[in-house]
Amino acid sequence: MLNIIKFSDLRGKKNINSLRDELNVKDGVYDIPVNDIKPNPNQPRKFLRRDELDLLTESVKKFGVCQPIKVRFINNKFYEIISGERRLMAAKAAGLEKIPAIILNISDSKGAVLSILENMYFQKLNFIEEAEGYNSLVEDYGYSEKEIASMFGMRDIEVSKKLRFMRFNAECRRIIVESGISKEHALIVLKIPDQQIQRSILRKISDSKLSLKKTEELVEYEIEKIKSDELIFSEQKEKRNFTDMRLLTNTVKRSVDLMKKSGVEAGYEVEQSGEETKIIISIPKMI
Repeated sequence: MLNIIKFSDLRGKKNINSLRDELNVKDGVYDIPVNDIKPNPNQPRKFLRRDELDLLTESVKKFGVCQPIKVRFINNKFYEIISGERRLMAAKAAGLEKIPAIILNISDSKGAVLSILENMYFQKLNFIEEAEGYNSLVEDYGYSEKEIASMFGMRDIEVSKKLRFMRFNAECRRIIVESGISKEHALIVLKIPDQQIQRSILRKISDSKLSLKKTEELVEYEIEKIKSDELIFSEQKEKRNFTDMRLLTNTVKRSVDLMKKSGVEAGYEVEQSGEETKIIISIPKMI
């Protein structure tokens, strides 16, 4: 039975602090060597903009790391980052050897929840990163959509809506995040069932700065084209099946004609029954 962490409202810092208390987050801050900290495979923030990281690096050079990152100690060997990956990267880029950190005593699943939570509240995850975070809770830790909704103060249907963006493949999700494509644009593109066409349209949206209206028109065009191609394929398949059947019956007919030439009064007939075709060859009884 999973231990469900209740979290009803993301808007208040009081609630974040109460959740941190429940997760056993300690107040002690330690200076930890940056090279002893490993990345978190459950980190919901997958993509970092170079310009934002450069600005943060300059800030760290001038003022240091003002807010501690959060880590957990794994197998008494190394630290794994829970939140603050951008600060860690900026600290490394700024040449710092150590970084202030709060050490958490939490499990893998609770660490994943806290990582998503703090990134949502402090770093404002985009809709793709949020979907990937929730999907990790489902796929890696066995949480149900209902349990996730309970933890993050949402209705079940809201979690389902957020997870639908996982229907994009990894490359499409990367394009959306790196290009800053809006949720509204992404929802329109999601109507297309073909992932290669999805990728092509996402690149057009990014390169040409397409409006929602233009995107809708392009998507509708592609959908109609797919339907047309499927219809043509279906007609070609039926035509090919018909041709194959005609070839078969002609082959049988030639065989019967050959038998007749050799003195055997053979005959044949073709019967259609639904999707089944019967070819009956008649040969007179030999005495």
